[in-house]
Amino acid sequence: MTAPAIHIEGALHRAQSLLIDRFAITFAAGGWSALLGASGVGKTSLFRLIAGLPSAALLDGQIAASDGAPIGPRVAMMAQDDQLLPWADALDNIMISARLRGDLLQPDHAAALLSDVGLAGFERRKPAQMSAGQRQRVALARLLYEDRTIVLLDEPFSALDVMTRVATQDLAARLLAGRTVVLITHDPAEAIRLADVAWIATRAGILPCPLPAARPPRPPEAVSTLSSQAALFQRLRLISETGAA
Repeated sequence: MTAPAIHIEGALHRAQSLLIDRFAITFAAGGWSALLGASGVGKTSLFRLIAGLPSAALLDGQIAASDGAPIGPRVAMMAQDDQLLPWADALDNIMISARLRGDLLQPDHAAALLSDVGLAGFERRKPAQMSAGQRQRVALARLLYEDRTIVLLDEPFSALDVMTRVATQDLAARLLAGRTVVLITHDPAEAIRLADVAWIATRAGILPCPLPAARPPRPPEAVSTLSSQAALFQRLRLISETGAA
């Protein structure tokens, strides 16, 4: 599996309004990139454009993979809401996209992925029979079943309690290793823990964030993690209050 870097440059607009002024960023090949910023700045719109999905926003610029190949067919996405079908069991939820495409289903592979995310024996459980953390693990298994080299994560851990969130972050970091992962988050701690590179989206552009030298996922209690988290929080607050970087 060879995962490309993704380079984006231009300005992001919605209707007649400017969302993000001209910028140029590169999401790291085979690593985790975090994108922070205020609600409504255009982060999810940018995700949809990367994936080739319809979007209310328009990029006056370009999105390109470092290998020159199309991006859309290589993208898998995971959202804050697990988006599991309530009437389907875990196995069927994992294979739903393949079923809709008419692909040959691989239930043994889906069951192996459930085991990988720590849910062996949950094959026939429906979402109502699982906790929020377990449902997100099924959603992660569904993502892995798609086996794409580019993964877009839109706040997938934000609804979880703190300890479940940390455990799920660690699990995702392990299972998505080697893929190009782009994470939208509002949580400075999450960005500091997981990202190889991080960016803040503002109306004036997209700005780089300094990160600790340690490799992610970084221990949440480490002094360098906590100090970087505090510095990033202060920077986000300054941007929110004054618009200055």
